[in-house]
Amino acid sequence: MLLLAFLGGILAIASPCILPVIPLVFARAGRPVVGEAVPLLIGIATAFAVAATLGTAAAHWLLVANELGRIIALLTMAVVGLTLLSGRLSELVTRPITRAGAAILARESGASANHPAKNLFIGLAIGLLWAPCAGPILGVVIAAAARSGGIHATALFFTFALGAGMALGIVMNLGGRVLDRVRRAGGAESVIRRTLGAATIVTVVAIFFGWDSALFAKGTVVGTAHAEERLVERLAPSLVRKPDAGMSLDDFAAANATVKLGTGEGSLASFDGATEWINSRPLTLADLRGKVVLVQFWTFACYNCLNALPHVKALEAKYRDKGLVVIGVHTPELPHERVLSNVRSEVKRLGIRYPVVIDNDYRIWRAYHNQYWPAAYYADVTGKIRFYHFGEGRYEEQDQAVAKLLAEAAVGR
Repeated sequence: MLLLAFLGGILAIASPCILPVIPLVFARAGRPVVGEAVPLLIGIATAFAVAATLGTAAAHWLLVANELGRIIALLTMAVVGLTLLSGRLSELVTRPITRAGAAILARESGASANHPAKNLFIGLAIGLLWAPCAGPILGVVIAAAARSGGIHATALFFTFALGAGMALGIVMNLGGRVLDRVRRAGGAESVIRRTLGAATIVTVVAIFFGWDSALFAKGTVVGTAHAEERLVERLAPSLVRKPDAGMSLDDFAAANATVKLGTGEGSLASFDGATEWINSRPLTLADLRGKVVLVQFWTFACYNCLNALPHVKALEAKYRDKGLVVIGVHTPELPHERVLSNVRSEVKRLGIRYPVVIDNDYRIWRAYHNQYWPAAYYADVTGKIRFYHFGEGRYEEQDQAVAKLLAEAAVGR
């Protein structure tokens, strides 16, 4: 499992959710590896591991502490960006800060610029702000961490973050070499510093207002889901959800390409594990009998979920009066996604009108043996799951699946 987590972290470099971290990391590019890069990357891994562990099981006061930590992290990165933009502005910003804080966030040209503790602190700030995409591997890691908890959960998350840190380190090293060549060629160091400072400030503002979800969601260069599925199949075959005994994932994908509905890949699971409902009273399986049901796992900081959301909303609007019920299962990845007020605010902001069930304890997630954000499970009027899809895409086929299930229901009446 640790090897799987590490490889998943490495693959995270190709996902869109790594993009918000890039400007923050590149603000430290071109620095000594031991004194700057290593402490920075260790800080990122440590902060993410702690935050992700709290995300799977946390007391309310810890969630509040994490929210405060994110604010401090945003302020920290804002100061770093300002120090890159202007030396005079840096002096104005750091003047009110205590000597201890000024020592950590001193100007880049200061004597403390190469101190490992400073870069460790900045790495911790970046780690608190990083919300990686939950592909198959991270989904498996989070599910395993939710079951085990404690040190084992932290070890899994730290290993995942170390993999991502190693990939970031390679990118950081290559970026540093490019920056060095640019400096030697044209002496444009001040322009580079200001560009990195501006990028850092823009990223901080985007994260603070939640714009990063829309800003970076379409930044996918390489899809990693297929590679991750293969790794999960090879390294953790017992955790792979297969639709039918003896049917491979490729066979199932081929069958779904023609929207061939299954004969029953399990049944709808109970929502008894819900901690709260939004937009609806608590629903039972009896309430859903006679309806075609889409159970969609998501979380509001997941870029892939937000990319898929408009299609889910369109599907619900198109078929709600014909017998489709959509239930969004909000299973959090990180601590700030566990805060009910945050979820309510995002549901309202995103214009979600269908029922949303809060699955903070991962009980519904585990009942479906789920591994993905987003994941869509389609059940017929008898409650049997007949079709499902993981990740983004194939929206027309999902539409056809709903149409077929509704047509079946009409014939059976």
